[in-house]
Amino acid sequence: MVGEGSGRNRQVVWKDQKQMRTGYTTGSCAAAAAKAAVCMLLSEEPVHHVSLMTPKGVRLYLDVEDIETGRDYVSCGVRKDSGDDPDVTDGVLVCARVSRCRGDAISLDGGTGVGRITKNGLEQPVGAAAINKAPRRMIIEAVEEQRRKYGCTDGIAVVISVPDGDELAKKTFNPRLGIKGGISVLGTSGIVEPMSEKALTDTIYLEMKVLKENGHEWCYVVPGNYGSDFLTGTLGYDGSLAVKCSNYIGETIDDAVRIGMKGILLVGHIGKLVKLAAGVMNTHSRQADCRMEVFAAHAALAGAGRDTVRKLMECVTTAEAVDILKGSGLLWPVMQTVMDRIDYHIRQRAGKKLAVGAVVFSMEEGILGSTPSAAKVLDQIRKGIR
Repeated sequence: MVGEGSGRNRQVVWKDQKQMRTGYTTGSCAAAAAKAAVCMLLSEEPVHHVSLMTPKGVRLYLDVEDIETGRDYVSCGVRKDSGDDPDVTDGVLVCARVSRCRGDAISLDGGTGVGRITKNGLEQPVGAAAINKAPRRMIIEAVEEQRRKYGCTDGIAVVISVPDGDELAKKTFNPRLGIKGGISVLGTSGIVEPMSEKALTDTIYLEMKVLKENGHEWCYVVPGNYGSDFLTGTLGYDGSLAVKCSNYIGETIDDAVRIGMKGILLVGHIGKLVKLAAGVMNTHSRQADCRMEVFAAHAALAGAGRDTVRKLMECVTTAEAVDILKGSGLLWPVMQTVMDRIDYHIRQRAGKKLAVGAVVFSMEEGILGSTPSAAKVLDQIRKGIR
């Protein structure tokens, strides 16, 4: 690790040929704050820096802020650093208030700014504070370490709070997941990996699992805001039954199978979903950009001449390609064979346990095509709403 101030928590990783700093999770902040607070409670001495070993095996050295002491309690905070990850919780203060309590157990709860679970399907039961399993273990272990150090057998009550958590939660997936009143205290490794694909796919999995656990075995899947807006604004479908999958269409289909969903309907812009016709299931441009190759090949199948195929291959946007196909009278026959291939590849990925359909649109033309099973899946989603 490379030192930087009192933090000394700087590791670097390479993403897309760029060197990026790692950070540490809200779970690490909560555990470190709890450790510092218990140390001050039992030693009656101020603590301004605390070390914490994360589940990943990386030791953190963190500054302690906002120290408050009373006759029978200590409260303090540790500020999160997300490194180079674009995280809305970067810089948030995570606080722990600890006090002695009856018995010899360690109790843990969430306070201001920590969300409460209101739906089934999440790690914690309905009514519990949204502090995930790994952070809970880290907090309990940190408190127990200090009890052993000072020979304390008293019970310790720990309350984790995030002063800005309620407002920050509005910028996260928490409202969709049924977590109310604040953010979640998260992190399995204790370390934030910049631009982590696993963090994104874990969120997709969790959002779909919540739908399943709350009685919805059929749902929509949209890559992003274009798909979401078209789903609700143009088609008038229920956006609360849509999972955003970003570029991870293949992983989302896999998750649907793993969770036991009965069917999903992909609704997406031609610029994303045309890649599925070539079997490309991660639609990020760094993985593959076969859009014009797909259009050109299917145009040739429909009888396009060399000049039309060349123009298609020279296009930069799918809007240009759609205009060329429309002007040549080939848009609908091309979209028919494109949808046939999309249908083939998504059904191959889904297997026999999951019904899967797709609807493809453009902003200019509206719906460009749908797979044969799209209408059946849509009907099942609508039946689940009634």
